[in-house]
Amino acid sequence: MNERKENQGGVTVLTEGSPWRLLFLFSLPLMAGNIFQQMYTVVDTAVVGKVLGVDALAALGAVDWLNWLTLGAIQGFTQGFSILMAQRFGAGDYGKLRQTAANSIVLAALCAAVLTTASQALAGTAVDLLQTPGEIRPISIAYLRIIFGGLPIVMAYNLAASILRALGDGRTPLAAMIVASLTNIALDLLFVMGFRWGVQGAAAATLMAQCLAAGYCIWRLSRMEVLRLSREDWVLSAPLCGRLMWLGSPMAFQNTIIAIGGMIIQTIVNGFGVAFIAGYTAANKLYGILEVAATSYGYAMTTYAGQNLGAGKVRRISQGIRAGMVIALATSVVITALMLAFGRLILSFFLPAGAEASAEALGVGYQYLSLMALCLPALYVLHVTRSCIQGLGNTVLPMVSGMSEFVMRTGGALTLPPVIGETGVMIAEVLAWFGADLILAPSYFFVMKRVRREMPEDH
Repeated sequence: MNERKENQGGVTVLTEGSPWRLLFLFSLPLMAGNIFQQMYTVVDTAVVGKVLGVDALAALGAVDWLNWLTLGAIQGFTQGFSILMAQRFGAGDYGKLRQTAANSIVLAALCAAVLTTASQALAGTAVDLLQTPGEIRPISIAYLRIIFGGLPIVMAYNLAASILRALGDGRTPLAAMIVASLTNIALDLLFVMGFRWGVQGAAAATLMAQCLAAGYCIWRLSRMEVLRLSREDWVLSAPLCGRLMWLGSPMAFQNTIIAIGGMIIQTIVNGFGVAFIAGYTAANKLYGILEVAATSYGYAMTTYAGQNLGAGKVRRISQGIRAGMVIALATSVVITALMLAFGRLILSFFLPAGAEASAEALGVGYQYLSLMALCLPALYVLHVTRSCIQGLGNTVLPMVSGMSEFVMRTGGALTLPPVIGETGVMIAEVLAWFGADLILAPSYFFVMKRVRREMPEDH
């Protein structure tokens, strides 16, 4: 029996009202929050490139995928855990919602401990496997040591934000990101430009800012009546933990596979010289800006699908993905136009003026950015479709799409450069998006057919 509706201050129910309006309005604070979160890496990159030079910028780019490897695993677990919370919130079963939240916190803490230990132990070996140029290797390792040491902070923020989004609260993560981003900018300027701490200062600024974001989100969660945890909620349930890991592990594995593919590409990129690495890195930092709306629509779609599945409203799920797809594609066209028009100017902010290597890096960066911008609709289709499938409780098929990304990305990177040169590495990235879409489109119809069979009528 579901509990009586409680005070849900701060949360949003997505099972009633226009799907178009709900998805768009719910996405807006997520989008703004993601933009401020992207400012972490953008400001770090800009300050490092302008103040410390091309070598330091290349050092960060050379190990960028190692950073994403750990972050992707963390996001996979936390987003997977939140799927079950969204479904139980949509069903109005707040007792099981609280138990799920408490068990998720314990599992997340264990995952953070394992990831921190493993990443610190393997950092040096991983940098060597990426064939990082010798002149920037010490800078890369110094940066990674600090970033990896702060993984528990990253886990705390991502779990708290995922729980908030599952309950329909996109405003709290936005407020947290605004404060954290401004803090990160101030600390970047202080640590890198003022104290001259180098890339270590940029890493420390990022972690300290994210600690603020995590603290604020946790504080907000503690004030929600629907999540007032009791001692009984903290008792670990083997079936519940197993189900949470069944949801989270494929998503973590999916992100890990994507990151490994990126690392293989980075190994190839690292062989093209420091100027190419710097230009490729600058464009990759804008990758986050390119997909910021797609990620936001994806978060909204996961919550929307999860809540409506929990409420048994199957017809609204179909309506929602149609609305989400139209909104996403329209947004991708606008971003494409902006990047083609202003991309070169934006990229110049990451590179020191006047240096010959900077001019070469700028040319590389704009070529890569333009290619990604032109293929952006495929990336937006990927995010909306994958997130809907995940919200419906199937994280295995999205994992398969991640494997397809891996095959297309690494296959393209290994075979195209010998034929068409350095441009082949850039093409490999967009090939990965199309490879994932080929898996996700039929997967959505397969999952929805099963859902309709299990829930033939809305109720």
